[in-house]
Amino acid sequence: MPAVKAQEKTTVIEIPKIQISQMEIVLVGDSSLVSHKWSDKAKKMMLGKQMKEAKTAKEAKDPHQDYLDSLYEHPDGGYGFPTIAFKAAAIKACRFTDGVKMTEARGAFHVVGDLAKVEGEPNMREDMVRIAMGTADIRYRGEFKQWKVRLLVRYNASVLSPAQIYNLFNLAGFGVGVGEGRPEKNGSWGMFHVEASE
Repeated sequence: MPAVKAQEKTTVIEIPKIQISQMEIVLVGDSSLVSHKWSDKAKKMMLGKQMKEAKTAKEAKDPHQDYLDSLYEHPDGGYGFPTIAFKAAAIKACRFTDGVKMTEARGAFHVVGDLAKVEGEPNMREDMVRIAMGTADIRYRGEFKQWKVRLLVRYNASVLSPAQIYNLFNLAGFGVGVGEGRPEKNGSWGMFHVEASE
C-alpha cells in the first residue's frame, strides 16, 4: 500500500503597513541656549594629536573668533542648532514617563534635517570653566537668551500619537535640555517647552 504524503501547510505572515505621519512642533526657550560647536581649529588639533604630530605653540586667544566658531551657520542664513540634540533629549525623556521605552522611541520618530533654524539673535558670553586636570580656562560662546526652533517630526503613528510626541518634548525641555549647561549636566540652560498648537 503506497505511503500517503502529509499535506503541507502554508503559513501566511501578514505584516501591517507602517503608518508614517509628520507634524511640526515649535519649541520655545525657557532659558538661554548656549552653543558650543567644535571649531575647525579644535578638530585639527584633535586629529593632529591622534596622528602623533608634533605639537605647535598655542595661538593667542581670540575671544570674538571663539564666539563665532561656537555658532552653527544655517544654510538658509542665520544660525542653527543640531536637530539630533532635540531628538536625543526627547528619547532621554522616556525615563520620566511610563509606556514608552528609550529603545522603542529611537526608531519610532525622527527629526527631519541636520540643523534647526534658531529664531533669535546670539550674544557673546564669557564663562570660567574647568578643563583637564582641573585647569581653569575662559570660554567665549554664543548665547541665545530668547529663542525658538521649528522641528518637522516624522513618526510611526502605530507606535506614538501626536500627544505622546508633544509630551516627550515637553518633558525633554524641562528635565534634559539641549546645548551647554543643560539640566542633564546639572545646569539650567537649554530648557524649553512646546508651543501650544491652535
